[in-house]
Amino acid sequence: KPGEQKHSKEPPSLQCMHLAVVACGDRLEETLIMLKSAVLFSNRRLCFHIFAEDSLKPEFEKKLKEWPSSYTKKFEYNIYPITFSVGNAQEWKKLFKPCAAQRLFLPVILKDVDSLLYVDTDVLFLRPIDDIWHILKEFNSTQLAAMAPEHEIPKIGWYSRFARHPYYGTTGVNSGVMLMNLTRIRNTQFKNSIIPSGLTWEEMLYPLYQKYKNYITWGDQDLLNIIFYFNPECLYVFPCQWNYRPDHCMYGSNCKGAEEEGVSILHGNRGVYHDDKQPTFKTLYEVIRDFPFEDNLFQSLYYPLQSKFLDTVHTLCGRIPQVFLKQIEKTMKKVYENRVIVYLGANHRY
Repeated sequence: KPGEQKHSKEPPSLQCMHLAVVACGDRLEETLIMLKSAVLFSNRRLCFHIFAEDSLKPEFEKKLKEWPSSYTKKFEYNIYPITFSVGNAQEWKKLFKPCAAQRLFLPVILKDVDSLLYVDTDVLFLRPIDDIWHILKEFNSTQLAAMAPEHEIPKIGWYSRFARHPYYGTTGVNSGVMLMNLTRIRNTQFKNSIIPSGLTWEEMLYPLYQKYKNYITWGDQDLLNIIFYFNPECLYVFPCQWNYRPDHCMYGSNCKGAEEEGVSILHGNRGVYHDDKQPTFKTLYEVIRDFPFEDNLFQSLYYPLQSKFLDTVHTLCGRIPQVFLKQIEKTMKKVYENRVIVYLGANHRY
């Protein structure tokens, strides 16, 4: 049935990694570029769960069918309507950005999916999803979701300066990249500020929104911060290179993990893919957008990136180009090496 998870007979190591995204309004192209970056670099099979307004569904289907078969065979996808199981649907739909609150309902909708990576439409993968998927195995017995901090430095962080509601830790967390064990979320009774006893995820969402709606600025992200403030043992915090935003370089470089290892997942919030405020982010987006699927990754993706980055070295984020290039270079080398090994193996004669 449409939207129903396929049960695979393959061993767990070969089963697909689930990726969810919510696209409304003018987010079609951004979403497709995000999915493209996922397919270009990942190793294991992917299952895309695309939540979209009805008007966007035919466009998604048309565009995804245009991709070459060498890439479409690496994933399967389902497109779902925007739905909210509790409370006022129109109220949820308008919370912060159009449809963004849909991510709060993923555990309720995707009942047959065990674990999932949710990302915003303005995310780009610069290394295989396999690598963040492995973090699920690092969860302890109480952890059921993983996010990165909203900021690294409390004195310049938004939550630590302005929030009028509870938030996780000293700087809050950013929900643009969120790894979830949906089974655990569905089976947990969450501590809360509404009643003394625990509530399930679905029971908690609407009362929590009603209690804090006059104090929240960032919509569903604020609700997640409130939930994990009361349930800190449920959250795994991964480092900033897994959710690297303009904030990490526009106020000086403040993501040490990215400086050491390179950016793993780029999050172009603040609309930076579409204006000239952060040319490094825009360059990465445009090069991945324009990359012809069947072309050589080094010639048609990495070399254009290198040359275009030279034009951004005068900017705050562009002065550290290696932060942006390190992981993508490493990933492309692995892809190239794997293809050479496969090619040589197929042509080897004894």
